[in-house]
Amino acid sequence: MAAVTALETAVKQSHRQSGVPSGGAADGSQLLTFKLGDELYGVDILRVQEIKGYTAVTRIPNTPPAIKGVINLRGTIVPIVELRTVFGMPTIDVTPFTVIIVVVVREKVMGLVVDSVSDVLTIDRQDMQPPPAFGSRVDVSCLSGIAKSGDKLVALLDIDRLLADG
Repeated sequence: MAAVTALETAVKQSHRQSGVPSGGAADGSQLLTFKLGDELYGVDILRVQEIKGYTAVTRIPNTPPAIKGVINLRGTIVPIVELRTVFGMPTIDVTPFTVIIVVVVREKVMGLVVDSVSDVLTIDRQDMQPPPAFGSRVDVSCLSGIAKSGDKLVALLDIDRLLADG
């Protein structure tokens, strides 16, 4: 949990230092990166409210499979989304690294269950590209792009589209 605390501190520091709206820095973007399986994903750090160790989730009847339920976060009821289910990946048991990334989506607070958080990265605009075009059979609308970070590729999530109502 020390790694989560260090990343939580980095997220808070980034929020304090940034006067830039959710687009990120003028020459790039700061991203919170996380893993689902072997894949690395990133979200704009300005959309991240906090990183929380996994806690019990209260199931709500008649919700879609990707909605795990809700948690009480300091008096606010927060819906929890299982990203593995959203992406059609098999679910796995919770591990000590499993966390909930609390994000703000269209003025709503939501939680994303991920396998683990990785790092806070600053990605230059020249290292970002639009999502690849696979044709009409592959939906990449939840991606805002792909970024290069060293020898790794990071799938950049558009959480507004990913978690849109309906």
